Amino acid sequence: MDSNGKRTDITDITVLVVDDSAAGRYAMSALLRRAGHQVVPVAGGHEALAELDVRLRKGTLPDVALVDVDLPDMSGAELCRRLKARPHMAGLPVVHFSASAVSPGARCDGLDAGGEAHLTVPAEPEEIDAVLRAAVRASRLRADDQALARRLTLLSETVFTIQGARSLQELADAAAEGTARLTGSTAAVFFLGPDDELYRATSRNRTSLAMPDESAHRVVAGLLRRLTRGHSGVQITTVPAPLWPAGFFRPGVEHDARLVLIPTEDGRASVCLATPTRGMRRVSPEKESLVARLAQATVLAAEPLLMYQVERHVALTLQHSFLPRPDRLPELPGIDVVVRYVPASRDAEIGGDFYAALRTDDGVLTAVGDVVGHSLDAATVMVEIRHALRAYCVEESDPAVLAERLDRMLLRYHPEVTATVCLVLVDPATGRTRIANAGHIPPLIIRDGGGADYAKAEGPLLGVGLAHPPPTELFLEPTDRLLMVTDGLIETRGTDLADSLEHLRAAASGALPGLDALCDTLLVSFGHDREDDIAMLALRVADQGSG
Repeated sequence: MDSNGKRTDITDITVLVVDDSAAGRYAMSALLRRAGHQVVPVAGGHEALAELDVRLRKGTLPDVALVDVDLPDMSGAELCRRLKARPHMAGLPVVHFSASAVSPGARCDGLDAGGEAHLTVPAEPEEIDAVLRAAVRASRLRADDQALARRLTLLSETVFTIQGARSLQELADAAAEGTARLTGSTAAVFFLGPDDELYRATSRNRTSLAMPDESAHRVVAGLLRRLTRGHSGVQITTVPAPLWPAGFFRPGVEHDARLVLIPTEDGRASVCLATPTRGMRRVSPEKESLVARLAQATVLAAEPLLMYQVERHVALTLQHSFLPRPDRLPELPGIDVVVRYVPASRDAEIGGDFYAALRTDDGVLTAVGDVVGHSLDAATVMVEIRHALRAYCVEESDPAVLAERLDRMLLRYHPEVTATVCLVLVDPATGRTRIANAGHIPPLIIRDGGGADYAKAEGPLLGVGLAHPPPTELFLEPTDRLLMVTDGLIETRGTDLADSLEHLRAAASGALPGLDALCDTLLVSFGHDREDDIAMLALRVADQGSG
């Protein structure tokens, strides 16, 4: 081996000798065997191709072919061209030989066809041996370089994939596949988060989907904590079985585990790429170096995702703290109100969706809105809008005036932020309903008997400084239900908004009577694994029926 782990020592090799002369085959074979090599003698080109096909299936291709340039069924150059045209035989080095009487042109044909060298016989045994060894050495170095180039390509492809991961689980899956492709073995990847939550993945070439139980994962988590405590940078170590739990690489089978570990920059989390070593050929230093690079790229990709997990938790806490629980809505005389709030799926960002139900001097004011964007900032601005609305409606209940004031508040304190909101003021005594809509989905009025229509209410979104029209006015019948939602319920990538709105209208029309039944029906129809939060509020005049 050289300093890079490449093979440079050429000892006994297997030589395919192709010569139509029985005496020549015998003499050459005897010479090569005395030099310590194994010999596979054949009489012609077709016989050589057939022999190589058999050996390819068995995985025993020779190391080099020694081919006479003048064969009866095809020339040595033609045999060489056919070999080089076969993907799994293209790397087999070919050395041609001929008597001195053969023309220089015939000798050159073999080199042009892809041969590595040409011998003129008779020649000294040492020269023949040296030429064959040199051809094999050059072929192996070339194969090693090609393998390295392939692995570097795999590494770059894997890094590209992990950089696009949207969650720690996606990142673990991508890193496990990349590690397996780089090493040619099964692989397992673990992320130990700051809260000791363990994310894990195994490569798809593992022989079973059955994973070790939770006790095995706790053992791994403990190992990662101990091995990375006080360390920085990449650490490569072997954990022997049975300290490493069985089953991560092959179900029920113990393996020593070769670990590439690296903590995050703050040391609060760590990444581990694991491959098996017991009963398997050890990973070469070259491959191990590439896995270490992959580990570094993986931890760099994990750090912002871990930060996002923390931010997402804070945003959820904010929303849960400031949005009243459905069972703790304020007393709203004369109006039944039901609310739902569903945060985005685990892998999606938290937005600024909100709802409100407030008592005013002129009736009940309800609101559903959405701060544009997905981040802790959006959740923070959402809280400010809700507080501002509560303060403004103490002295003013006109929804259009309230929309104007919220617009000015955003322009003053958050000029870079926009939001949508729908405000509805209901007089329980008369059913008179006034609606101000600032860029939001208009309320849906579901009539008794199954019909449903959107209220004709529209206006500019908050934060752009445009004038808001007077409120839209309508009257709710005793059995009418009014539904307000955020677009997280219906928006689907690649789907036209008008189609989604019509789908919502049809689903609401067919919902069972009652406010809870309406909300639950829509969540079942639309609310699976959404990419955005969902806020929903349904109301009706209370003394005309219960929700």
